[in-house]
Amino acid sequence: MITLALSKGRIFDETLPLLAAAGITVTEDPEKSRKLILATNQPHVRVVLVRASDVPTYVEYGGADLGVAGKDSLIEHGGQGLFRPLDLQIAKCRVSVAVRNGFDYQEAVTQGSRLKVATKYTSIARDFFSAKGVHVDMIKLYGSMELAPLTGMADAIVDLVSTGNTLKANDLVEVEHIMDISSHLVVNQAALKLKQAGLKPIIDAFASAVPQD
Repeated sequence: MITLALSKGRIFDETLPLLAAAGITVTEDPEKSRKLILATNQPHVRVVLVRASDVPTYVEYGGADLGVAGKDSLIEHGGQGLFRPLDLQIAKCRVSVAVRNGFDYQEAVTQGSRLKVATKYTSIARDFFSAKGVHVDMIKLYGSMELAPLTGMADAIVDLVSTGNTLKANDLVEVEHIMDISSHLVVNQAALKLKQAGLKPIIDAFASAVPQD
């Protein structure tokens, strides 16, 4: 049995054409089913639905043989025990710094200053501000990041941005771009050896279906 870990939403939707290239079709809609393990048209392949941030952990510890995870999740996880054969060029977005409209960000990030930052991407944020010589008081949040500056709990947020519409709707402005994000195929290193016959055709089909720059 080959087990693929995916998260619901954009990554799931944009992985479907890659699966189709490998001759794999998921037989249920995750938005309509309560099941966490979904069958496919291939009896030896199944999909497990997990939180996006948990995909690398499931693959690392063998809960899944392979998975699709955003670069952000991989950086926060650390990437231990994972083989990363492909940047799939899907679910593209960016990690950015945002503040409330009218906040003097440039003054706030002068070297040696201290900034309160709310984020769930603590490793990315810490490395970014450390490189600027800014001391950061990190506030870890998992949702409704935009509320932190609006309530005065934080000066800035570090979060994923796609269209920027959520920021605008909450009177926040994007002030610095940290990095571009896309989703990667990750494979359990032990499974790569033990299940090579089952995994290699999937990896090869994904590679053929990924648009080349």
